Amino acid sequence: MLWQDMVITTASIVFSASMLPQIHQCFKEKKCEITRATSGPTFIGLFAVSAAYFTLGLLLSAIVTSVTGILWLILFIQRIAYKTK
Repeated sequence: MLWQDMVITTASIVFSASMLPQIHQCFKEKKCEITRATSGPTFIGLFAVSAAYFTLGLLLSAIVTSVTGILWLILFIQRIAYKTK
């Protein structure tokens, strides 16, 4: 296993963990303050980076980056579902 894979994986886990309170707050308050212009390109970009990691053989990084992309996708969906009035 490459050391780069461990570093990228660890950083992605930290990024994912930091997003969980935001997702919980959006579900709890039924509104999401993150714009579609932020969450949309971010989740698409994370899925692209995940695919690149996979082709480079960085499997752990690919998996964890996909999870982070899914979390951003959830924020994107919440933004659409809980339109600010």
